[in-house]
Amino acid sequence: MPGIEETDMNFSQRTRGIVRAIAVVLSLAVPLVIAISSADARVGGGFGSGSRGSRTFSAPPSTTTAPGTAQPFNRTFTQPGSPGMGAPTTGGGFFNRGGMGRGLLGGLAAGFLGAGLLGMLFGGGMFSGLGGLSSIFGLLLQIGLIFIVVRMAMSWWQRRHTPASAYAGGPAVGPGTQSGFGSAMGFGLGSGSSAPLEIQPADYEAFERLLGEIQAAWSNEDVAKLHTLATPEMVKYLTDDIQANKARNVINKTSDVKLLQGDLAEAWREGDTDYASVAMRFSLVDKTLDRNTGRLVEGSETPSEITEVWTFVRPRGATWELSALQQTN
Repeated sequence: MPGIEETDMNFSQRTRGIVRAIAVVLSLAVPLVIAISSADARVGGGFGSGSRGSRTFSAPPSTTTAPGTAQPFNRTFTQPGSPGMGAPTTGGGFFNRGGMGRGLLGGLAAGFLGAGLLGMLFGGGMFSGLGGLSSIFGLLLQIGLIFIVVRMAMSWWQRRHTPASAYAGGPAVGPGTQSGFGSAMGFGLGSGSSAPLEIQPADYEAFERLLGEIQAAWSNEDVAKLHTLATPEMVKYLTDDIQANKARNVINKTSDVKLLQGDLAEAWREGDTDYASVAMRFSLVDKTLDRNTGRLVEGSETPSEITEVWTFVRPRGATWELSALQQTN
């Protein structure tokens, strides 16, 4: 029969092994949390938001600036199968931010938390017998693992329910007339499948101007200004993000916005409405500050580069507004 000293030694070894396992899991989970938090700070929250008319559920063609596939929308008013801009969904959609408590993914997270399935995976008590300290470690481990599993499930579900056309390659973009802005961006004339729209140098200048003005209005939390730069749908998402920052007592500031490269993915006309999807690679300083002290909470003073696809819309004869924003793979 083992003595007390031998039992204590075995207990200590098991404890150190468990602590090391927890440290490994948290070392993987914490950077992921930080990275996502940082990505969520800027305009659009790092999510695909908005609508592209009848092409909302079809990915824009790849371009030199964005050779990968634009990610499907996480937030959109458009219903699958509808011809254009639709009404907001009452259930918040599959991937609506803030809606994780609803639908399949909400049920998945609730199942992990309520039923303690993670504990069952570890034999009904990986930490049993270790007392209060192990309960804390177990809680941290479960939170980290739940976060990773839910994010993976979101990605899988999103890919599964995106129409095949969203992953199909689009038409090649040929060279066209360029303004000074177009020369810096490398814009060409895109083509739509039904009613192609020719984009003029003045349009390119409007796209670049909107990139800077929207970033400035976002940083100043100027919702009235945003209403003059974006569609009501996009203003709703941006306002929701601003309110979320206020709830955290932080403010996101983007500055030194500089367009580095861009090209036109496609431009088309639907009835009396014009659309243009533009791939843009730009640099900016993206930082989140404490509202009271101005202390840096997330981000950096160093400029970072971002590549996104922005879709602009205008009624015939009116000015361009931001209609959608998508991340690129």
